[in-house]
Amino acid sequence: MKNLNKNFNEKKDANLIWTEIQKEMKSKFGSEIYESWLKKIYFEEQQSNYLVVSVSTRFLRDWIVSRYLDEILKIVKKQIKEISRIEFRIEDKEHEKDKAVNNIIQKDDNISFIKDSFLQYNRIDQNKSFDNFITGTSNKLAFEASKKVSENISHYNPLYLYGGVGMGKTHLLNAIGLKLKSENKVTFISAERFMYQFVKSIKSNEMVRFKDNFRNTNVLIVDDIQFMDGKEAMQEEFFHTFNALLEKGSQIVVSADRPPNKLKRIQERIKSRFSGGLVVDIQNPEYELRYKILKEKTNELNLYYNEKINISEEILKFISYEIRSSIRELVGALNRLASFARIYDRVPNISETKIILKDLLNINEAKVSIDNIQTLVCKYFKISKNEMLSSRRSRYLVRPRQVAIYLSKILTSKSLPEIGREFSNRDHTTIIHSVKTIEKLKIENSEINSGINYLKNQIMYKSENEV
Repeated sequence: MKNLNKNFNEKKDANLIWTEIQKEMKSKFGSEIYESWLKKIYFEEQQSNYLVVSVSTRFLRDWIVSRYLDEILKIVKKQIKEISRIEFRIEDKEHEKDKAVNNIIQKDDNISFIKDSFLQYNRIDQNKSFDNFITGTSNKLAFEASKKVSENISHYNPLYLYGGVGMGKTHLLNAIGLKLKSENKVTFISAERFMYQFVKSIKSNEMVRFKDNFRNTNVLIVDDIQFMDGKEAMQEEFFHTFNALLEKGSQIVVSADRPPNKLKRIQERIKSRFSGGLVVDIQNPEYELRYKILKEKTNELNLYYNEKINISEEILKFISYEIRSSIRELVGALNRLASFARIYDRVPNISETKIILKDLLNINEAKVSIDNIQTLVCKYFKISKNEMLSSRRSRYLVRPRQVAIYLSKILTSKSLPEIGREFSNRDHTTIIHSVKTIEKLKIENSEINSGINYLKNQIMYKSENEV
């Protein structure tokens, strides 16, 4: 592959690259899908690590995003390695001369719809409220804390939510902003967008205006704070903004993919202020929550398309059990089945479901092995694997062994006997006891809970990067 990145912002070169991307999309998805949907995506510009494209209607945007975005992003990254997300504008190319520049900002992790304004913030989505946030054991505390903040500003300040990708952090941030915006000046922005506007303000000599906008708000909500990693000048400005807002009693809410003490290349004084507020994690959704989400989303799909898609209880339970890593993947699986049902005018059976979702169903098995879990747990507790797998029952060995068994149970699809065999042929009652012990300790001991969540993230990160 030729290195075309260097001159990407030059329109001529950009169009050449986009032509290559279009060819690969056509090859990947087939001529019919490409001609019907993907051909209508137009390149606009590249901004640092994201690509801006446009489509003519919101319907077209929603259709593409819900069905093809992840694969399109993979194709784009082959050509432009630094790209991490794609942003969409709603622009009718048939009437380009008359197009408006004031599209409302919305965001759903990989996608933003950009407003041509000074700050390009306040991406509050009317559809992401507390009312439609589905709760379970794994996210109940985060939900309740977010509601408390929306009812009583500065009660928990700052509120720091963390968890893996696709767990609902952005939804909760949005719900807080939606609840407070009628009576407060709310600023809702991603850390990446904050950085972009910070740099832009310096270049355009508008730092006074930049500071005024952020320091005169009643509620500051910042998504994905980990993207401040290593950006010293930006961190300096954020620190002073943070202090100014706290002094005047403004509410600060941030989200990240890890706890404050695990943020890399972030100033210690910033991490200290995050830790001084309420820190709440959103864990991987348990089976009951996954099933509840699928039932609710099925009802939403039926209302949206004004038709009845009768996906069987067997299939819903199957998906709930097999797809455990994120809510986004869970909903994506449901969308695939719904698309199949609409295209073929029938609901897939269990065998067809396994084929349709084969890449998602294999994700845990492909990415996470018990051997990796054991290795990382041993490293964390500073013991050898031989010690973990031995019959010794010293306290310093029992707890790590129980943690590794617990993580094997929740991160893989192995049965209890299979897990037992991986731990020197321990019987299934020992495995059950270990799992229940850790589940109880996670509730009773916040330090143990944080440690297990850290290990979980480490295991998933290592596994993803080995694939």
